[in-house]
Amino acid sequence: MGIKAKIVDLDNKQAGEIDLDEAVFGLPSRPDILARVVNWQLAKRRAGTANTKGISDIQGTTKKPWAQKGTGNARQGSLRSPQFRGGGVIFGPKPRDFSFKLTKKVRSLGLKTALSVKQAQGKLIVVKDGALAAAKTAELKKKLAGLGVKNALIVGGAAIDGAFAKAARNIPNLIVLPAQGANVYDIVRRDTLVMTEEAVKTLAARLGKTKHKGLTHEAARNQEARA
Repeated sequence: MGIKAKIVDLDNKQAGEIDLDEAVFGLPSRPDILARVVNWQLAKRRAGTANTKGISDIQGTTKKPWAQKGTGNARQGSLRSPQFRGGGVIFGPKPRDFSFKLTKKVRSLGLKTALSVKQAQGKLIVVKDGALAAAKTAELKKKLAGLGVKNALIVGGAAIDGAFAKAARNIPNLIVLPAQGANVYDIVRRDTLVMTEEAVKTLAARLGKTKHKGLTHEAARNQEARA
């Protein structure tokens, strides 16, 4: 049993119907799962290159600035100490890897949930294909306006039509990805999700194989801990 959805072309004319797999597009909302997957994605993107110099990394004399007693100044052991200009930084950031592991089942459930939320909100548009006769940005903007799309993620098939990709480059608030690049973060941060018929079938075939029965919030955390 699937969810019926209409297919339109880029001119917003009906071009048929498609059955959306309930196991992929009909799941209940899981904000906890979405948050975990988004955090996992963003953590992987962090460069982790922040770096500061400690006292041992600062070049300069190791001589004691002045005598311990008798000068009236506070006692000091090094001009490379953090209280002096040009001194080292105490407990400053060092290069590190912010990424962490997340099980495949949780990642898959997150993508299914994101797709299901867009479907439930009525913000999923299925188009016949994403092909343009010419790479004209003005023409594509006109077609998107006809579809009521202003802020969207467009997911194509295995490959994005070259003319469509070029036309979409200069349109703000628009992301164009092939089916294999569909991800939770880009889905939730755009208002509308536009998918080609090929993309729907590709993701349904890929995600429909993973079963998540009984994967509650606590069970998902336990799976992550065992990974």
